[in-house]
Amino acid sequence: MKICIVSDSHDRASSLADAARAARAQGAEAVLHCGDVIGSHTLRPLLEAGLPVHVIHGNNLGDAAALYGLAAASAGLIRYHGQDAQLTLGGRRVFMVHYPLYGRALAATGDWDLVCCGHSHRVEIAAHANLKGGTTWLVNPGTVAGVGAPATYVLGDLAEMRFSVYPLDERHG
Repeated sequence: MKICIVSDSHDRASSLADAARAARAQGAEAVLHCGDVIGSHTLRPLLEAGLPVHVIHGNNLGDAAALYGLAAASAGLIRYHGQDAQLTLGGRRVFMVHYPLYGRALAATGDWDLVCCGHSHRVEIAAHANLKGGTTWLVNPGTVAGVGAPATYVLGDLAEMRFSVYPLDERHG
């Protein structure tokens, strides 16, 4: 299963939609948004992509009631998890949290195959040794909005546990 991992869209709906469309064209079957959406209008264009979306809120919460409302009206396409999310996708255990510090700590436990985070607006893709003697991947896709850094998203292949960073068109920066 391939997934689109994004974070820190900061009300830039067009950037988020462009990333989802590009990832879908590359075979993505779901979108994971690691926080700082701000408004529900930012997620609305994702409904057109037709991919399931898992979203958490981050430190720039915006209107949580509107995000819950959009999720409820999306016929299950958008799932707003709140502060963090525990998922099983493609047979992999995935945890989503906004802060990289928490992400690294959760990766160390060995309870997860993949931990996705955001917040820093800096891309990080790293395999971390964990306490169970295995490896957990930590993926921070940077900022899909291009706020203070280039606009990026990550395409992940959960079968192969491979993750690739893709830039968005410069008009989104």
